[in-house]
Amino acid sequence: MSLPFPEYWPTPSPTVAFRERRRRWAERFSGNAVLAAGLSRPRNFHASRFPFRAESHFLYFVGRHLEGALLVLREGQPTLYLEPPHPDEALWSGPTPSLEQLERELELPVRPHAELELDESYATLPPPDAESAFWLSEWCGRELEPASGALLEGADAALADAIIELRLVHDEWAVAQLRQAAQVTGWAHEAGLRGTRAGRREATVRGLMEGVIVGCGMSTSYNSIVTVHGEVLHAERHDGVMRAGELLLCDVGAETPEGWAGDVTRTWPVAAQFSESQRVMYELVLETQRAAIAAVAPGVRYRDVHRVAAATLVRGLTRLGVLRGDPEELYERGAAALFFPHGVGHLLGLDGHDMEGLGDRAGYAPGRQRSVAPGDRYLRCDRDLQPGMVVTIEPGFYQRDGLLAGAGALRDVIVEAELARFADVRGVRIEDDVLVVPTGSEVLTEHLPKDVAELEARRRAG
Repeated sequence: MSLPFPEYWPTPSPTVAFRERRRRWAERFSGNAVLAAGLSRPRNFHASRFPFRAESHFLYFVGRHLEGALLVLREGQPTLYLEPPHPDEALWSGPTPSLEQLERELELPVRPHAELELDESYATLPPPDAESAFWLSEWCGRELEPASGALLEGADAALADAIIELRLVHDEWAVAQLRQAAQVTGWAHEAGLRGTRAGRREATVRGLMEGVIVGCGMSTSYNSIVTVHGEVLHAERHDGVMRAGELLLCDVGAETPEGWAGDVTRTWPVAAQFSESQRVMYELVLETQRAAIAAVAPGVRYRDVHRVAAATLVRGLTRLGVLRGDPEELYERGAAALFFPHGVGHLLGLDGHDMEGLGDRAGYAPGRQRSVAPGDRYLRCDRDLQPGMVVTIEPGFYQRDGLLAGAGALRDVIVEAELARFADVRGVRIEDDVLVVPTGSEVLTEHLPKDVAELEARRRAG
C-alpha cells in the first residue's frame, strides 16, 4: 500500500553549523554564560513524562535534545556538561552515546556535571518552565524567574541581546531547516484538504495532518488548530463534526528534529466548493495577504506590513458595503480591528513564535514599544526587516460573538444588513512563511494551494 505522502526523512545540519554559531556567540558576548537544555515535564506522575524538547537557545548552539545538559561559555570557550548515561538506561531507552562519543560527534568539549562549578556571576536566560528554572537557579546560586525576558538586567540582558542578534537573521543552515519544515507542512495540509468530509470530526483531519508530520520524522511545532470555529483564534478543541456549508480553518505546522518550525494556516470549505459569500470574503482575505507579502522587503518596518494588511482589509470591507465611510478615516479609527484583531504575523525560526520567551525584547527593536491602538496592540514584531529574517504573514477575517455589541463608537460604521450576507463565514485566516531576501521576499510555503479554484479542485480530488 502506498503512503499518502512521499517517503521522506529530515536532513540534519552539519556539525560546522553549530561550531560556527558558537564561535559567533563567543565573539558577541564577552562574559561567562550558561544555557540550559532544560528538563522533561511530567504528564501526571513523575515517571510518565512528555517527550523532551530542549530549550531553543540551547538547540541553536548544540542541535541535540540532551535533557539536563548545560552549555557553558567561559572565557570565550564553550563546554557542554551533562550526566553520563546510567548503565540501566540502555534497557529502557536504547543505546545512549557516552560523553566521549558526544564530544567527537559535536566537536565540542563534553564533561560530566561533577566537574562543573558555576556562581551567580554567570549570565543566563531562564527556561520557560518553573521546574527547569528552579533547577538552573540551584546551579547558578541565584533565583531565576521562568521566561522573564522583559525583566532581564545586567549581564543577563547583554546575553539576551547577543543571542537575539544572532538568531534574528538566519544562517544558511537555519534556512535549509525552515525549508524542510515548510515542505512537510505542505504535505500535511494536502492530506487535511483531501481528507475533509462532511460528517467527519475535526479530529479526523487533525490526525491525517499530524500523521504526515510524524511519518516524515518531525513533530508539530505548536498545538494544531483544526476547527470549523475559525473565529476562535487559538481553538484547541477538535471534537466538532464538520458539516456541509462550513469552512474548516487549519493552522498546523511541522517542526524538524533540530526544532525549526513551519507555521501555516489554510481555510477551505467542508463541501466541495465555497458558497458565494464565503468565496467573496475568502478572496478579500487572500487579497489582503498578498498585499502584505508584496510589502515585505529589506528595510521595511514590519509594523508597516501589518498596516498594509489592515488598510487593505478595510478598503475591501468598504467596497463590499460591510463598512460605511471613507476607508482611510475608518482605518485611522481602528475599524480593521473589528474583524482582524491580531497582528499580521510574527518572527519564525526555532519556535513557531520565535524567541517570544524573551518577550518584546526580541520582537521589538530597541526604542520601540507596543501600540495601544486597536488592531496594533497585539502585533508581536516591530523591527526593520533584513535579508535572512523569516516572518509569517497571516491576516484574517473573524465574526465573533457580540461583535456588534462590542463595537462601541464604531457601531455606526457597520452595515448590519450587508454583514448578514456573510453569516456563513465565521473565520478565515491565510498564513505563509516568508523569507526576506535582498530583492524582496520568498514565500517558503508557496507550494501550498490557496487560490479558490485550486482549493476546490483539491477538495473534489479528495
